[in-house]
Amino acid sequence: MDSRLYLPKLNEPPHTVLEYLVIRFPHIDAQLWRDRSDRGLIRFEDGSVLKRDAPYRHGRTVIYSKEVANEPQAEEPEIVLYRDENILVADKPPGMVVTPAGNHVQRSLLVRLRQATGLPELTPMHRLDRETTGLVLFAIHGESRPLYHRLFARNLVEREYRAVCHLECPVTQRNWRVANRMEQGEPWYRRRIALDEGPVNAVTRIELQETAGKLGVFTLWPETGKKHQLRVHMASIGFPIVGDPLYPLVREVQIGDLPMQLLAYRLAFVDPVSGQNHSFCSVRSLEGGL
Repeated sequence: MDSRLYLPKLNEPPHTVLEYLVIRFPHIDAQLWRDRSDRGLIRFEDGSVLKRDAPYRHGRTVIYSKEVANEPQAEEPEIVLYRDENILVADKPPGMVVTPAGNHVQRSLLVRLRQATGLPELTPMHRLDRETTGLVLFAIHGESRPLYHRLFARNLVEREYRAVCHLECPVTQRNWRVANRMEQGEPWYRRRIALDEGPVNAVTRIELQETAGKLGVFTLWPETGKKHQLRVHMASIGFPIVGDPLYPLVREVQIGDLPMQLLAYRLAFVDPVSGQNHSFCSVRSLEGGL
């Protein structure tokens, strides 16, 4: 995960934030901090990238990504589907994290795109799980970033997913609208449907497209964006996603296992800056398709 550092009020503060980082972490070479800054791996809480000459101002929070020695390369490259003055749309392969986490730093989608494009302020507007394949929208400039965040917050982005699922229950209908309240589960990295009554915070529309034996292809339209929402909802109606290592039960992933068969297939919205109608579709396909 990214590390966060609050800049405290000091009697004799250094001139720049980078100077403070060098003083605060004497075991890390100063040139390493400069290199991280140049590569866009250090930013402020608002998403703006830390420049070498950024003045020290107490009260701000610095977010930085750690370096992983001998980090392996990404197993499969991302695809840039679209780029204009304000946004970039990438098609993410399975197994790639969107933002640096754990020992996935240089191979994260964000770092790879910043390095490939030279856009230091590039920031994802939403998240996909590491196991999920498909489309991710990025804002290029800090000043327009809140406008694109607002699209997702106000549910103004049409999001369509495809999934191949196990048919563990009899199929008695073809359409569902799952609405419930999700909360942190056990272990901490899983989510679950809350047993007690409370406000609904997770809604998904689901349609069964076709079946073959014990497998079915589904289209999913999330109306909210809770972590693991689609995975939990599909398992809850008796159709867990093929390859899901967490739902309905935690299982160890083996070498050669099929990636989780969940694809963020389509994003559609009206661009809040240009006014253009956008509709993007992934060029990837599900390996477990029928």
